[in-house]
Amino acid sequence: MDQPSICFIGGGNMARSLVGGLIADGYPAARIRVTDPNAEKRRYLEERYGIATDTDNRAAILGVAAVVLAVKPQTLRQVAEELGPALHDSGAVVISIAAGVREPDLRHWLGAELPIVRCMPNTPSLVQTGATGLYANPQVREDQRSLAESLLRAVGLVQWLDEEAQLDSVTAVSGSGPAYFFLMMEAMEDAGSRLGLPRETARLLVLQTALGAAKMALESQEDTKTLRRRVTSPGGTTERAIDTLEDGDLRNLVEQAMRAAARRAGELGDELGAQ
Repeated sequence: MDQPSICFIGGGNMARSLVGGLIADGYPAARIRVTDPNAEKRRYLEERYGIATDTDNRAAILGVAAVVLAVKPQTLRQVAEELGPALHDSGAVVISIAAGVREPDLRHWLGAELPIVRCMPNTPSLVQTGATGLYANPQVREDQRSLAESLLRAVGLVQWLDEEAQLDSVTAVSGSGPAYFFLMMEAMEDAGSRLGLPRETARLLVLQTALGAAKMALESQEDTKTLRRRVTSPGGTTERAIDTLEDGDLRNLVEQAMRAAARRAGELGDELGAQ
């Protein structure tokens, strides 16, 4: 059976990562379209993936099963109001990867009770190791839900949410999460260098250790607390380091940081909806 056609509105980094993931999964290039005003972006997508590109958003969405809104949040209202009339009777599901823009606001801009899936992917999606939270409004059919899931699963793990408000928490955990780990890796690299290691040696050891720890956690049946305890021998070096982190109230600091990120996600939703 033929795969449904998908149109991406916007050809930036996240759209390119999703297109690349779909193509790598065997999705037919003939079923993927991308619109973007930038000629260089269109040329790259055509040459790299063999897909069709366009500058006319309304023409490009004709006959597709899914429209992926991959534009900047600040321009989403203009794009949605332009596309709304063409989507009203199309039967297509609208999949928004624009950070912060809430479903009621998007639905209002589109001008109808359309099926909408709102997604919060993170930047590791660019290397097919992403983590994405998804929320579907009541108008989304099961087949449309499956299509949205297969699209985002092409670049990593997906988790469905029952309430849209939970996307603010997803933003705090996985959306902003890569930066937390980059900061930890940066701090470990700096400390390793000050302990006498060559900078490049410290960098490679830190990056491989981060990769190995994540891989162990993903593949293990044990939770992270158990895994930590197993590598923390009583009286050993790891215990001394962990005690120092705990004495510094690391857990509380992490929670404060994530609560701040979740609050800001809510504020951004208010600001973008008030445009």
